[in-house]
Amino acid sequence: MIRAILATCLLALSLAAPLAAETRWPDQGWQVIPTAQGYDELLQALKQAVEAEGMFVVTEAGPTEAAASRGVTIPGNRVVGVFRNDYAVRILRLSVPAMIEAPMRFYVTENDNGSATLSWKKPTHLLAPYMEAGGKELEAVARELDTLFAAISQRATDASE
Repeated sequence: MIRAILATCLLALSLAAPLAAETRWPDQGWQVIPTAQGYDELLQALKQAVEAEGMFVVTEAGPTEAAASRGVTIPGNRVVGVFRNDYAVRILRLSVPAMIEAPMRFYVTENDNGSATLSWKKPTHLLAPYMEAGGKELEAVARELDTLFAAISQRATDASE
């Protein structure tokens, strides 16, 4: 009986392991670009692209280094907050609650094969809940930010070519 239970548990774990490793990104509002770049290379290229497009890295957070300090190894994982004060002022004038979405973030993740993926939620998606209050002007700001984020991602992911 114990062997049957143990065998069932091992089978369940072996079937679940590949599913846990698979990354499934949400369909709505996300942009996801798998690259051939390594994690550190993509992270550096992203920071350079942010600066080249006139934006600023205002926050960074990721569990990889903290986990390593505890002796736990996980793939590279970093959230990079990007924004600029003139956008903050414009958004605040249109919708105070919308500023909870700033800074807007890029997400750099290391893949099992050593490559990295760049992803982000589009600013129009993030600001959509506030469009009724902010009107066409907030929609215009969100579209400008969509264009900037696309330009940043293009620069960052073209860096290795």
